Amino acid sequence: MTDANGIPLAAKATAANEHDVNQLLPLVVSVPPVGGKPGVPRRLPVRVQGDRAYDSEDHRRILRWLGVTPILARRNTDHGSGLGVHRWVVERTLSWLHQYRRLRIRYERRPDIHQAFVDLGCILICYKCLIGSFC
Repeated sequence: MTDANGIPLAAKATAANEHDVNQLLPLVVSVPPVGGKPGVPRRLPVRVQGDRAYDSEDHRRILRWLGVTPILARRNTDHGSGLGVHRWVVERTLSWLHQYRRLRIRYERRPDIHQAFVDLGCILICYKCLIGSFC
């Protein structure tokens, strides 16, 4: 999960045979508090955008209950929903993660070690955004 600039907010490595929609809510809830404006830090994003893999009315209902606006493409509809205009930010962040060899090809058998490398890659992306190399 990234913000609008492509900075990773939360990342979770899962098995290749798991559906994306099953990881939507755990990922949204795992976003740490984001400060910036005076007051209580915001814990949940304002809206969540996703492609057709995240299409589920139950998940839309839960997101609305949490106060998050779901912008999810619907299955079995014509293409051209406009989400691709914003999707490239996430794809760019994934390509930044794949610059690291350990993440491009998974060498670790243990998922906790692979998750540690994913977290380390996200930390490096955030650092490079802070010093001005990325973003």
